Amino acid sequence: GTKWGLGGTCVNVGCIPKKLMHQAALLGSALKDAQRYGWNIAHPVHHNWSEMAQAVQNYVKSLNWGHRVQLQDKKVKYFNVKGSFSDPHTIRGLTKGGKETILTAEKIVIATGGRPKYPTHVAGALEYGITSDDLFWLKESPGKTLVVGASYISLECAGFLTGIGLDTTVMMRSIPLRGFDQQMASLVTEYMESYGTKFLKKCIPTKVEKLESNRLHVTWKNTDSGTEEADSFDTVMWAVGRAPDTKALNLEAVGVKTNSETGKIIVDASEATSVPHIYAVGDITEGRPELTPTAIAAGKLLAQRLFGQSSELMDYDNVPTTVFTPLEYGCVGLSEEKAVQCYGSDNIEVYHAFYKPLEFTVAERDATQCYMKMVCLREREQRILGLHFIGPNAGEVIQGFALGIKCGATYPQLMKTVGIHPTCAEEITKLHITKRSGLDATVTGC
Repeated sequence: GTKWGLGGTCVNVGCIPKKLMHQAALLGSALKDAQRYGWNIAHPVHHNWSEMAQAVQNYVKSLNWGHRVQLQDKKVKYFNVKGSFSDPHTIRGLTKGGKETILTAEKIVIATGGRPKYPTHVAGALEYGITSDDLFWLKESPGKTLVVGASYISLECAGFLTGIGLDTTVMMRSIPLRGFDQQMASLVTEYMESYGTKFLKKCIPTKVEKLESNRLHVTWKNTDSGTEEADSFDTVMWAVGRAPDTKALNLEAVGVKTNSETGKIIVDASEATSVPHIYAVGDITEGRPELTPTAIAAGKLLAQRLFGQSSELMDYDNVPTTVFTPLEYGCVGLSEEKAVQCYGSDNIEVYHAFYKPLEFTVAERDATQCYMKMVCLREREQRILGLHFIGPNAGEVIQGFALGIKCGATYPQLMKTVGIHPTCAEEITKLHITKRSGLDATVTGC
């Protein structure tokens, strides 16, 4: 595992380095497109991992420093220690050298986040595999890579590795992007396959062995055919889920209740744990989205409540998010499956469209998976329950619409919204074909 500076998962081994490496891959695709737009690009084009990694890591370190300065400016004392509870109001901190610091507080907030899991039942997994915690800090290219798992972390990493020219394979046990709309998830992986990422579907790894050549020989079982298969890779990255970093906190001793299955801390609507003066926010809390912006928003609101400035609670409904795969997937609100489960298929209307981004036309890029859908209640007002978009800049597209959906936007209101031409986002303002109609949902014309 990598040790890092202030800023948590997002800054050091999450959103920030991930988005920068995704950008590196997008630039690779842009170089291919550029020739169609009249640019003479000398071939072959090579990507230098070490140069990219160094630049990304330097930027991360600048953010670490920025956070430290902000804490000093706001007169927040920072203790670089590993903390655990010794009683409900006391934290015992240990430095790397083993020096002890004792801190007492009237109120305590836990925000220790999560770490990637290793499949310890797979022989060689821990000895020879890495996780996303390590990938972003590799000094040399990972080479031919096997990414095990089908989470957004797995697909994002596999996507940018493919995009910078590495031979990349994703091993999936079951479905991709569990918890996301499954029609959209299928389109994301279909595009990735056409983009060059290989997929081993319905496969479970059984062992990892190191060869004399230093390559990793991976054996797996295909659960469909029952056969055993194998191949060798330079790097094996596990993306098989995350676990809350709560084990070393001594929570049981002070009565903070956790979910015995997940290890996550059980909190109420005010982020309070089973011990009223101990609070928890972020990835360690049960039933909350594992997203940096929700943790930040919940933390801010908690601080305001603790110091008597507000009584407002965090609203975890309609939180927008984006998966930064080669073709990005942004969404807000309910998936189609969840809407059907909550309201019944007869009570929802799904408007959808396959569209072609203007940038793809001259470049002659395949837009088969560029798709959007809006899930609405079917009754007269037609309140929007969910919006899903696959295409370029999905995060930028969804962010603005998220405000409307948070404010209770309806389908008729959206139809009164004038689109900005020519953009991908404007296609959302033109959605008129329903799934129920069975009509072709392909956008024609400009």
